[in-house]
Amino acid sequence: MSKKKLALSTVALVTLASQSALAAEGAPSNENDYKAIAVLAAGLAIGLAVLGGALAQGRAAAAALEGISRNPGAAPRIQTPMILGLALIESLVLFAFAIAFLLQGKAG
Repeated sequence: MSKKKLALSTVALVTLASQSALAAEGAPSNENDYKAIAVLAAGLAIGLAVLGGALAQGRAAAAALEGISRNPGAAPRIQTPMILGLALIESLVLFAFAIAFLLQGKAG
């Protein structure tokens, strides 16, 4: 049997087997599962946003300080875009915080 036929038969088997599992009528939906997933999503959203924001701000500050140390005369031209970049990075973290807050409200 060729690899393509084997892959096609595997995909067909998985697809057909999963449909029968989802075809149950009258199965009660558990609202607590939805709430638990929303809480987990909120925690992951804010955690990843803070991690990414901290790493990005650290790299931006390190690059700016390295540029200033190599050329002290260019400090004003480096400092202004760095502060703007840090503010934009922080706004993304605050946006993730707002989304996490909204997800937390859905769970409550």
